[in-house]
Amino acid sequence: MRIKLLALMVSAVAFIATSAHAGHHGTKSAVVPEITQTAVMTGLENPWDVALLDDGTMFYTEKCKGFSVRMPNGDVHALYGMKDSSGYASMGSDLHCSNQAGMLGLAVDPDFAKNRRIYVASASTKYHGDGCKTNFERCDGNIVMRFEVSKNFKSVSARTDIVKDIQFKPFESNHPFGGNGAHNGNRPTFGPEGWLWITTGDRHRGVCPQSPTLICGKVLRIDTDGNAHPGNNPPKGFDKRIYTYGHRNVQGIAFRGDGAAFTAEHGPWHNDELTMLVKGGNGGWDPQQNVGGRGDCPDEYCGYMPNQKKGVIPAIRAAYMPMSDTRFGDLMPPAWQNNGYSQGTSSIDFLQGKQWGMYEGRAVVGIMGIAFGGTPAGMRLDVYDVAQDGQSIKSVIHLPVETKRYRGVTMGPDGAIYANTDEGEIYKITAK
Repeated sequence: MRIKLLALMVSAVAFIATSAHAGHHGTKSAVVPEITQTAVMTGLENPWDVALLDDGTMFYTEKCKGFSVRMPNGDVHALYGMKDSSGYASMGSDLHCSNQAGMLGLAVDPDFAKNRRIYVASASTKYHGDGCKTNFERCDGNIVMRFEVSKNFKSVSARTDIVKDIQFKPFESNHPFGGNGAHNGNRPTFGPEGWLWITTGDRHRGVCPQSPTLICGKVLRIDTDGNAHPGNNPPKGFDKRIYTYGHRNVQGIAFRGDGAAFTAEHGPWHNDELTMLVKGGNGGWDPQQNVGGRGDCPDEYCGYMPNQKKGVIPAIRAAYMPMSDTRFGDLMPPAWQNNGYSQGTSSIDFLQGKQWGMYEGRAVVGIMGIAFGGTPAGMRLDVYDVAQDGQSIKSVIHLPVETKRYRGVTMGPDGAIYANTDEGEIYKITAK
């Protein structure tokens, strides 16, 4: 599918700047690129994340199956499966899929050519212990695994669980989307300095985001053995692996050309956010009951009430439960928020290469909204021109792509976007 993005279309979209934008790499261009979208793979089951090598070798996860690799010649090798999966070279009997949880994000080691390592985040029962039955706060059910890939790319070995204690939601609660396995985050990626960053979700538990010891509702920065970066600088008493806290469900993290880290965060019907991270900073999400003027909430989680009351307008919802609560002195203000609606922000990356014309250096974000509860539909890819200080955006446009739930966006080594959808496709999106 080839679509010419005309100037008329650009000017019709909200917030478009009237002059050409200087990209973060110093390139100035007024060219609106021509976009081509091609299906690379189809018929997959909820592909959740993609990671590529320089030669086009593509690792990908399927949420309720496992992770595989597609070779440059099109051959596919199923590497490591979940409980009850079939056709994989090996499997983990502790790995499982439940509602939003499953095998989610993955990342390739920057030194893969030498060490053959990849990192995968998944739901697991291996470290549940009694916590998932008797102490809901300590249900450790999300993990990050390290593997070594064979030289022929047909198997993996040396599984090592480098993070074992990301909390998991083990049972249903009285909330919209209240099933077990909610809000996991689980998007690992390597930063430009070579450290591993991991996003985690609040798993429908009010205490999580602001807790100093629970690592749910956080962004972590660790080495490849799971140890904290010595410069993380979280507040006193916090787990040293924490880089930022106070998050709801960060499903996207990426780094601008200057190294600044940005997250895309899925909000509670009344907002989504893009945020530039500040070391030790607070995202401002605090869905605890009996704080901020709130009373009791179902299962001690105020992340939706009063959204359950029919007809409550977004402004009232946002006042009741703000995504970025300004009562926190260490708040990281979002660069962008979604005007009182949540349309389901997922993954984020930054467009690289002159072929992207005036969009070079801008953030591309997957939007998954399905118009639930009166929220406007999403199901698109948006491009944001974020201000250099990370405090605002200059413009946002919709890329001319098919209407899909874009779960992941990854900038490939060939200068194309690789976008995976909940419908089962992985697309290559190019510009010229």
